[in-house]
Formats: sequence, structure tokens, C-alpha cells
Amino acid sequence: MTRFPITALRSVDLGTPDLDRSEQFYVAVWGLGVVARHNGVVYLRADGGDHHVVALHASTRPELRAVTFRVASMDDFAAVADNVVVQGGHIISPVVPNEAPDGGSVMTVRGPEGGLLRFVHGDAVHAAKNPRADRPQRLAHVNLNSIDVDASAGFYEKALGFRLTDRSKMMAFVRCNSDHHAVVITEANVNGLNHVAFQMPDLEAVMRGSGRMIDNGFPIAWGVGRHGPGDNVFAYFIDPVGFVIEYTAEVLQVDDSYVFRGPSEWVWPPGRTDQWGIAPPKADHVKAAQVAIPYAS
Repeated sequence: MTRFPITALRSVDLGTPDLDRSEQFYVAVWGLGVVARHNGVVYLRADGGDHHVVALHASTRPELRAVTFRVASMDDFAAVADNVVVQGGHIISPVVPNEAPDGGSVMTVRGPEGGLLRFVHGDAVHAAKNPRADRPQRLAHVNLNSIDVDASAGFYEKALGFRLTDRSKMMAFVRCNSDHHAVVITEANVNGLNHVAFQMPDLEAVMRGSGRMIDNGFPIAWGVGRHGPGDNVFAYFIDPVGFVIEYTAEVLQVDDSYVFRGPSEWVWPPGRTDQWGIAPPKADHVKAAQVAIPYAS
């Protein structure tokens, strides 16, 4: 198996214009728990070992403030930093002790398209809880909009050591471990956040979590279905301030023997949007929400 300098997607920082409402939603409805509060930021954990998977910040608009990845070793920071600069990114903060509650060491960069990327090593971890039937375990992937998908995918490959797993007509899927993808890059007329996906224990958990969302007044925005690239089950929702979020499970596990498939191989029959053929076409308001979240300036 290829050695990856980045080993996992760890968390996302989201800016929300209604911090209290967002916290209440992600704890009482979505299934996360408050693990810390620090300098006005609310840190939310899932059932897995990551210190947190979402950090909520007060902001004037919904925005993606940062995406955080875990680095394999302290030695990998320098190579990543050098490659980021060569590939058109900028170092915002070199490696320093992390003063946030997750601790460890952290480096922050800005990618060529404007998004902040954080890299941590030695961050705090929890003893994982026993999987609950309807609660997220960790982040599964983050989907980012790009005006140049291939250039963005190239940055993840050349600067961060990811590998391109598959490429559909509209999306590039890149990985940093055995998950089929940790980052999905989607063609759009803006750069920013498309959606954040949360890993559930299994299909049953996706269905039960979806039922809880519906019970609390949040209808399924798209799904339930099974994606093509990645083979994962999905159910999409829109949170109270406009973020598109996904429950997912059963993502394909791959290794170096996996054979890349291109756009000509990822084609559905007319009218179909998933493998099963039961997910309806995505509604216009969902498509609009998926291009409405900018990177924080």
C-alpha cells in the first residue's frame, strides 16, 4: 500500500450566523456531542476516536473556515509545506504547538483556490464509543466545489500526496488511505464547500439517522441511494443555516491494485442518479445549497 503523508480527514471548521441554533441541531438532531468550548468555538465529536469532527464558529454568513487533515509524522510537515508552495498554495502558519483543545502540532496553509487547510499531528484522541445504531462515527469525506477540477485534484496529488481514485464527468475522487475518497472535487462556477459527509456504522444507521432527521422536521434532500464511485450509501440533508450534510456508510475500501475508472465508465441510464435507481433527481433548491457556501475570506 502506498505510504501517504496525510493519513486521514479529521474535521471541518464551519462558520454559522446562528451559533446556538447550529450547536443545538448538531447535538440534539444530527448526533454529535460537545467535547470542548474555547475562545467562542464549539467543538463537536462523533462516536469515533477523533477529538472533534466539527468546530462551529460564529460568523456573519455560513462559510467553510477550514478543513483539517491528520499528518503521518512530524517529519512530513516540511515536505508538505514545500510542496504546497511549489503547487501554488501559501503557508499561513508554520508548524506550531496547537493551542486549541485538540492539542498536538498544527500547520495552516491556503490552497490555490482560497480554502484554508490545517494539518495536525499528535492531536488528542478519545477512546471510541461502542457504535450506536444511528450516530456518526467520523467524517467520511468533504466535497469541495472547484472552477477547475483537474487543477484542484492535481494540488491534492502533488502537494499533499493524495491519489486520484476515480474521475467522473463532474467530479474527481482523491484518497489518502484505504477509503475510496477523503476529498471529492466537484465542477462548479464557484470555489467553496459542496457538502460534508459523516460516516455511519452501516446502512441501517443511515436509515435510522434519516428517520430521526425527518422526525425533527428535516426532510431528505437527496436519497436514500448508493453512489457510483465509492459505492457508498447516501442520504443528504440541509442543516438549519444552509450547509448540505450527508449520512453515508459502506464506502469502498481500496488498495494499490484498484483500477482507476474515468468519465466514460461512470455513466447512468437516463433518469437514474444512483446505482439502485431509487434516488429521485436532485431538486433545484438542493443544487443551489451545494454552491452557496464560500470559503472564509
